[in-house]
Amino acid sequence: MFLSAVILILQELLEAALLISMLLVLMSVLRQRWPGFFNVALSWVLGAIAVGLAGAWCYALLTPLVSTWFDYVGYEVINGALQFVTIACLVVFCYALNPGLAPARWQARAGVAAVSMIVAVALGIVREGSEVILYVQGIVGQPENISPVMLGALMAAGIGTSSGLVLFHSLGLLPQQWTFRVAILLLGLFAGNMAAQAVQQLTQADWLPFTAQLWDSSGFIAESGISGKLLYALVGYEANPSLLQLVAYLAALILVALSPLFRSAWVPASKAEGA
Repeated sequence: MFLSAVILILQELLEAALLISMLLVLMSVLRQRWPGFFNVALSWVLGAIAVGLAGAWCYALLTPLVSTWFDYVGYEVINGALQFVTIACLVVFCYALNPGLAPARWQARAGVAAVSMIVAVALGIVREGSEVILYVQGIVGQPENISPVMLGALMAAGIGTSSGLVLFHSLGLLPQQWTFRVAILLLGLFAGNMAAQAVQQLTQADWLPFTAQLWDSSGFIAESGISGKLLYALVGYEANPSLLQLVAYLAALILVALSPLFRSAWVPASKAEGA
């Protein structure tokens, strides 16, 4: 029970922790490279977490009702919708931040990007946090499992937080140009991960058609292992994806790759500073 709690809760916490780390890295790079371009107080993290946790608690309470919607596939449909909204927020974030614009237009664009960033993190916590709450609530009625599950939850929280910090500091050790490039690429992969998950949810709800399984790599990296969970949260690793999941993944990644923020990461630093 202890190991099961660690793995299940870790999977839910990793996505939010890694998303927050990637956004903080991007904020840091943008501040250093274009002073005055995206000056958002770091308190946004606490606000997004607080809103997300409150939303997660409410969503967990409403889950029995939500599950009855849409002919008893409401939970899958709403989760898929939350993931698509998260993708939309990340895409807006990448398109709103355009360092190539005149400085006079930076402030308005920064406000849109900040709101999108906060909503994306809050929705991620709502979705993942509600699943943790539901899992813990299910254990409360089993007194013999409370201690191992609580210990597992604490360990999972520690691993998840540590993974986010390791990612943040590891990217910070790279040259600034490559910190920017790797962070925005990871954000694109994260958006692709969300899209693939949303497709899977809607396929399970029969809102999207089933498509052929493309491969099975579980023999190399198991999704249930720590490495599989970390790769799943970071780049959307799945051992046996469907064709529709792959299409959705690539579509979200391409949307981010076409954004002004992504293109700015590949402009040489000397030219960017000169502009």
